[in-house]
Amino acid sequence: MKLRLGATLFALALALCAATASAQVSPDQIDAVFASLKSTTAPGAAVLVIRNGKPVFRRGYGVIDLRTRHPIDARTNFRLASFTKQFTAACVMLLVHDGKLHYDDHLTDIFPEFPTYGKSITVRNLLNHTSGLQDYGDLMMKQYPNTPEEKVPQILDAGVLKLLEQQTSGEFAPGTKWEYSNSGYAVLAMIVEKVSGQPFGQFLRDRIFVPLKMTHTLAYEKGKNEVPHRAYGHTREKGVWHETDQSPTSAVLGDGGIYSSLDDLAKWDRALRNNTLVSAAEMQPALTPVQPTDGPPKFPDGEPLTYGFGWFLDPYQGHKRMSHDGSTVGFRTTIQRFPDDNLTIIVLANRADINPDVALKVADLYLKTKP
Repeated sequence: MKLRLGATLFALALALCAATASAQVSPDQIDAVFASLKSTTAPGAAVLVIRNGKPVFRRGYGVIDLRTRHPIDARTNFRLASFTKQFTAACVMLLVHDGKLHYDDHLTDIFPEFPTYGKSITVRNLLNHTSGLQDYGDLMMKQYPNTPEEKVPQILDAGVLKLLEQQTSGEFAPGTKWEYSNSGYAVLAMIVEKVSGQPFGQFLRDRIFVPLKMTHTLAYEKGKNEVPHRAYGHTREKGVWHETDQSPTSAVLGDGGIYSSLDDLAKWDRALRNNTLVSAAEMQPALTPVQPTDGPPKFPDGEPLTYGFGWFLDPYQGHKRMSHDGSTVGFRTTIQRFPDDNLTIIVLANRADINPDVALKVADLYLKTKP
């Protein structure tokens, strides 16, 4: 009986220590990480920290644009850029759940008109960046030689698919190497459209945003919808801020076209934690590291990496992590989830000079690791 009581008291002591350590992270400590962003005249960022399922810090810094100078808050919608990829992957997973699609379906099974090289590209290859598809940004810019970028018309997901259908081969044999591919995720958006019979943005809305009550999140399509509480992207040149909100690739949805806010992304994080959209077993493929046949994946600088479906899976200081950054003209975003530590950090910025790794400075406060 005494042994049981002792074990119980020890467990309670450990829980109290953990709670005390968590409580030691004050809002002021987190706020200090982003102190340089405080401004009423410059773009900034929105920051969310979720601990044990509850938002413990939610704050905006700077303004949504230089015209209105409205302050950024938890409802402000930012272009997520490549943060979008986890939503595109979730759409595919839902279609697999429905039995309408399989990870080992080939590109030519879905688009019979696609060139022969698509016969060996699977949906799984597209999801984990091992398809070998050529970069659509490079392909489109070759069509406009000696043209300033601001004069190049925007391309859509359907245009990406068309560009790839004009090629005779990929960069490498599918499954042999890992190479980050925006092309693959634009094609995945078109697969969702073809298999579901719905526009990609509508499928996102019907199957993800509405069920999760993400009421202000959308895939932005100019002329078709409007972004509520919209933040505009900015770049600073020679000390002066310029609005740099759109580029020739900004209208592609599958690789980076979603806009969302802290309030809505808190609901997304809850759905991931509770396996609301798909079961834990159905989520497992997204959290399974890709293994190319030519060897482990690496970043361009040679550092090893781990990737699933729309998620980087590299641990941080020994802590299990699922994460993804987003980077596009005028925007920088990140989500850092530490599932075993019940910790999520989201940073959404409408300025190009922020390193998404700033979120890890917040993680360090909770995980007690060195900066």
